[in-house]
Amino acid sequence: MVDRRFIVWFLLLLLFLCFEVTLEQIEIKPLSSPTERAALLQLRASLGLRTKEWPRKPDPCLIWIGISCNNGRVVGINISGFRRTRIGRRNPQFSVDALVNFTLLQSFNASGFYLPGAIPDLFGVSLGSLRVLDLRSCSIGNAIPNSVGNLTRLTALYLADNNLTGIVPDSLGQLLSLSALDLSGNSLTGIIPESFGFLANLSSLDLSGNFFSGPVPSGLGNLSRLQYLNLSGNSLNSLPAQLGGLVSLVDLDLSENSFSGGVFPDLKGSGNLRIIVLRKNNFTGSLPVELWSLPRLTFVDVSSNSFSGLLPNSSSSVDSTVAVLNISHNMFYGGLTPVLRRFSFVDFANNYYEDRGLSFDNFGQPNTTKPVEGSEKSNKTKIILAAVLGGLGLLALLALLLVLLLLCARKRGNSSPRGNGVGPAPAAGSPPPPGVSINLANVGDSFTYHQLLQATGDFNDANLIKQGHTGDIFNGVLENGIPVVIKRIDMRSTKKDAYLSELDFFNKVSHPRFVPLLGHCLENENEKFLVYKLMPKGDLSNCLFFKNTTSEDGTLQSLDWITRLKIATGAAEAISYLHHDCIPPIVHRDIQASSILLDDKYEVRLGSLSEACTQEGDTHQSKITRFLRLPQSSEQGASGLPTSVCAYDVYCFGKVLLELVTGKLGISASSEGELKDWFDQILPCISMYDKEPVTKIVDPYLVVDEDFLEEVWAISIVARSCLNPKPSRRPPMRYVLKALENPLKVVREESSSSARLKATSSRGSWNATLFGSWRQSSSDVATNPAASGTKIEGASSLKLSATSSSSSRRRHSNEICPEPSFRLPDIERLEHEGREA
Repeated sequence: MVDRRFIVWFLLLLLFLCFEVTLEQIEIKPLSSPTERAALLQLRASLGLRTKEWPRKPDPCLIWIGISCNNGRVVGINISGFRRTRIGRRNPQFSVDALVNFTLLQSFNASGFYLPGAIPDLFGVSLGSLRVLDLRSCSIGNAIPNSVGNLTRLTALYLADNNLTGIVPDSLGQLLSLSALDLSGNSLTGIIPESFGFLANLSSLDLSGNFFSGPVPSGLGNLSRLQYLNLSGNSLNSLPAQLGGLVSLVDLDLSENSFSGGVFPDLKGSGNLRIIVLRKNNFTGSLPVELWSLPRLTFVDVSSNSFSGLLPNSSSSVDSTVAVLNISHNMFYGGLTPVLRRFSFVDFANNYYEDRGLSFDNFGQPNTTKPVEGSEKSNKTKIILAAVLGGLGLLALLALLLVLLLLCARKRGNSSPRGNGVGPAPAAGSPPPPGVSINLANVGDSFTYHQLLQATGDFNDANLIKQGHTGDIFNGVLENGIPVVIKRIDMRSTKKDAYLSELDFFNKVSHPRFVPLLGHCLENENEKFLVYKLMPKGDLSNCLFFKNTTSEDGTLQSLDWITRLKIATGAAEAISYLHHDCIPPIVHRDIQASSILLDDKYEVRLGSLSEACTQEGDTHQSKITRFLRLPQSSEQGASGLPTSVCAYDVYCFGKVLLELVTGKLGISASSEGELKDWFDQILPCISMYDKEPVTKIVDPYLVVDEDFLEEVWAISIVARSCLNPKPSRRPPMRYVLKALENPLKVVREESSSSARLKATSSRGSWNATLFGSWRQSSSDVATNPAASGTKIEGASSLKLSATSSSSSRRRHSNEICPEPSFRLPDIERLEHEGREA
């Protein structure tokens, strides 16, 4: 008894030790190589990978998706299925130079990731430890480089479904460790290299779907470990007899080639063969007798050839009783022999009987191709009954969901003081929710109060830039000479928690289009400070017009149109990021010219972020909301919309666009009463059918030629779409951004052929959205400026470098930029609703 207990305890101890050793072996260590970390960041940038998969700050070995490490070194990179950022999608390239720094890399998988271009030579030159290279469906082009043959440790090479051209290099025959080679679905030409016969470890070879020609190399018959061979879909014309002796072969597909003559005089060595496909070739003669006695054969397709003769009558016993045989479109004749009776399905169509006009009774077996009349009626009845029951069930489910939605909506409408069904929006400058901590290490450096006093000269009034709505803003210079902007927040004011909102924003959001936050000073109880990088050009409201320093009289000059359009596009990019790339969407709530800061190259850095908050729900009144008669929010801005939704930002951005077009400072910061006067003057001059009226509102200091005038016209149309009185009709910012990136596509007429192509593209989607917005806004303001009787002062001084052409002939919006057919019913419905309103 004692001995048994001792043995049990000994086994348990041994099991525990083994388990502990296993845990130590699988423990993942952080990345220990600074070179490899820098290389990963370089690869992240060159491929445009998203922060979602590869966040910048966390350790790649522990957090990054697709990174495999061993002892703190990168051994595997898998970006299969990843998506590029919007910027990365602008100019995608096969840019992976950073891979040369991974000296221990064993696997690189980019299947399904868009990598246009040729395979770089660096794979064969610098990645000698690589064992698996997977580049399937990457849109790779050009020829396979010879240097790939230097990857002597490679065990798997997948280059299928790309645009590879040219011949396959003989150097691939040097990959003696290769077990899987897939070159299918390309445009490779020439002959299959004889060097493939040296790949003794090869178990899978797929060359289908190319343009290979000539004979199949006889050396393939020496690959004793080959189990899968697919040469279908080429122009091969000669088959070596050695292929019949592949002892490990399981699956053989030679279909859709140009093979002729007999096939496999000897199949005795292929005892493991289960699937053989020879369809759509020019084979003649009879099938080898050994084919019917293969013990594991389950599928045979020799259709669409010229095989002939009697069907085999051998009664050899076989192990398998489940098989499929397709011998259609040949010249066989004879009865159903004992060998063929073991096949569960036989397709005998268009053979001896059909060629001679004789009836085929399926060898006395039931004709499975003709359904029995009774069973057909029974099946129809079952289908009808299932459809009826399914429809009733679906209707019941929809009714139940509608009732639940009604109850929830009523409950929200009664309990919410705002009454919009989505809960209260955060107030301006509100701090992050209770319990949410801010990691100050992620939001810049911590400055002392003494450092800020020195930087600003004790906050001298001479350094005061302005008194903002959340605090006073000062110029300053740090000890190291870096110019900064410092915001001082008085904790005794109503905006005392604004700094927390802004710190929380920078803690969660990182994008180059926002003003860089260098640090903070929170040590004083009554005052808090935020330190930003100085933007040399100030904000848009201050630099739209500037004095000419080269002129003695200090003549006032304005920004040129190219710079104005660059600023508009940069601001739209920042707002689009907040609305569409952040989850949940973030609303800026303070978009105006003074919020758009500019660096020395006029690149936009969006500021005034203390008002930003998340959009907690869709406040647009949908059909369901109208059906349930839910009350709407009464907390609205000048746009007729609660300021905590994205459509409010779109409205404010429309005002900024008008300010850039007209040069009239203060539009974006005007009150509702002032806006009405501005709009009465400006909007009637923006016509979708004629660009001439726009010349009456364009900034008189702006010098534009004919092409630039078309861009000004397009941006004016976009601005008016953003200013639609109905918030639900305003375009999303991502569509506004696309329009600003391609303004001429908004107004130029295209040919009918390109219009058809455009109607099915994503570009048509944003045009449809913009023009849908236009039509709704056009119903409220006359499009003919002459009819309004409004005279724009200063319009006569507009300078054109080329004489403007006469009025463009009147065009419908779907002629200017065709709309997708699937959106037309919606747009027509919106027009009808707009007319009724």
